[in-house]
Amino acid sequence: MRYSKDHKQETRQRIIRTAARRFREDGVEATGVAALMADAGLTHGGFYAHFPSKEALVAAACAEGFGESRARMRKTIEQRPPGERLAAMAESYLSTAHRDHPGHGCIAAAIGPEIARHPAETRAEFTQGLHGLVEIAEAAITADGGDPAKAPQAVATMVGALILARGASDEALSDRFLQSGLEAVRGMVPKTG
Repeated sequence: MRYSKDHKQETRQRIIRTAARRFREDGVEATGVAALMADAGLTHGGFYAHFPSKEALVAAACAEGFGESRARMRKTIEQRPPGERLAAMAESYLSTAHRDHPGHGCIAAAIGPEIARHPAETRAEFTQGLHGLVEIAEAAITADGGDPAKAPQAVATMVGALILARGASDEALSDRFLQSGLEAVRGMVPKTG
């Protein structure tokens, strides 16, 4: 049976969305192609009709995951007035819900440490996503009257605090990492009033 070009593209997108979620939940190395395809409701053999390798899927999943994060962050900061936008971004990012549900969260915190060991092409896609996060942080800081040059620091603080919070088996320590990151990011913009 022949499928339309749209069907093939929709199937490819379903694989990418499934991979982005699974990679965030379980890690790249722990996620096999067969299990991922089964999650997407497809057979393992169909994978290579869409991707030349798992590595190509990792790069596509990075783009998808970062796209989802950017959309959420934009929505979050746009709902708050200038002066509160970076704090809103940090509050959402450093929440217990984000910590406890990595499959729907930021791909940078979920797979960042693994990506360092991947090929340059995959790291380049991941880097594009990081640029996007920094741009959103720059916009938030600028709207808040702060120095946009602090945007990489804000992103690094949020991602690092979330990684540590997820890694800590002691819930109190985990919560302290979230709170400390939040306080550090809030301190990056001048107080109003």
